[in-house]
Order: sequence, then C-alpha cells, then structure tokens
Amino acid sequence: MENNRISILSTRPLDESLSTIPDNFQIDIASFIETKNIVDDVMEQKIIHAAKQNNIVVFTSMNAAEAVVNVLQYNHLKPEWRIFCLGASTQKILLSLFSENDIQVSGSNALELAKAVIQQKVNSVVFFCGNIRRDELPDTLRANNITVDEMVVYETIQSNHQINKTYNGVLFFSPSAVNSFFVNNQLAKETIVFAIGQTTANAVKQFCANEIVISEFPDKEKLLQQAIQYFKHTKTQA
Repeated sequence: MENNRISILSTRPLDESLSTIPDNFQIDIASFIETKNIVDDVMEQKIIHAAKQNNIVVFTSMNAAEAVVNVLQYNHLKPEWRIFCLGASTQKILLSLFSENDIQVSGSNALELAKAVIQQKVNSVVFFCGNIRRDELPDTLRANNITVDEMVVYETIQSNHQINKTYNGVLFFSPSAVNSFFVNNQLAKETIVFAIGQTTANAVKQFCANEIVISEFPDKEKLLQQAIQYFKHTKTQA
C-alpha cells in the first residue's frame, strides 16, 4: 500500500465507474471467475418455447439475462413475461428488450426475490441460471409448492490468480469469486472486505475474520463507490 493512497482490488471488471475514481485511490482489477454462454440448439428452442407463453420468469444473474436476451433478440421475440430479477446490472440488460412494466420486482437478495414471487401466489416459474447457482431461491420457492423450471444458460469457471500486493480493500461480487480468490491468496488482517450481498459475505467468513462491509444494494458500481466513501470517512476520522 502506497503512503497516502488507498489501494483497492476489484475481483471483477468495473469499466463504467473508473472515470469517477478520486486521485488518491488506486483501483486494480483481477477477475477470479469467467462465465461462458452455454446456450446450444436444444436450450435455444426451450427459450423460444418459453417465450411463447405468459411465464413468470426469474433472473438472479446478469449473465443469465444476457444469454436469454441474446436468443430473444436474434429470433425477434419479445415475450409477455412477468419478470423478477436481482440487481441493477441484471435489470439494465433486461431493459434492453423489456419495459419497466414487465419487471415486477428487482430485489436486493435471493430470499427477498423469492418472497416477492411467493406473494404473487403463482404455481410455477422459469428460472434462468448458471451451472453453480445458489440454492436459496429455488429451494424457498419449492418449499412453498411452486414448481421451478430451471434452465441453465451459462457456466462459471474459476480463474485462480496469485496476488502479490496488500490492499486496503477488496471487492467481492459472488461466492464463486471468493472461493477462487482464496485458492492462492490470503488477506492481510487490516484489509477491509466489501461484499455485494450477505451470501457473498458468508462465503468470505469461511476463509477469514476480516471486517466485512456489505453493499446497500446489489450493484457493482455502487459497491465500489461505497468502498471509496468508507475510506474517505475513515481518513476524516483519523
């Protein structure tokens, strides 16, 4: 860590917000997971079939949203779906095809999203997800007698790096990235962890006892800004 300069590591790209970084902050980026669209001909036909029905549809990942929107746009389809999604980045991708009225709820975590679906008293949902999706949402829905049709449209691959630098803060955006990071790395005791949500924070706790700040909303740009504000406040208190 350089004197008088705050050094932060982001474990995923943050292109949109780097132009707003104060001069006394250094942001390094190292992606610890990669995602791959795995929509083949069979899955494409399933998405097209789902698009022809008035489904309740759930997205908890921007990667799933991107994969599905690509299929729909390529086939010139705009389904009459009622959409429940998680996070601002996911919502932004969906709004490239759907209207704000189509998105019933944009939740801040998976359990909140599941409760919103349950309140609609629906019988079934289509859940577009990745190959290592979390259990909270589908398990909660099934426990409330809601059928969940899972469609896996992308896969997550760990990308393990060794970091030879000590940071003031590290940003984590998923449990997968947390697991990948700690394969070859440890955090200094003074490093502050910033987590996109409670599930990601819980994953961090399995590897270290560092202070964890949880994002007020599941948005990667806002998490970075929250980290910057944290260190600005810390400096003013020093």
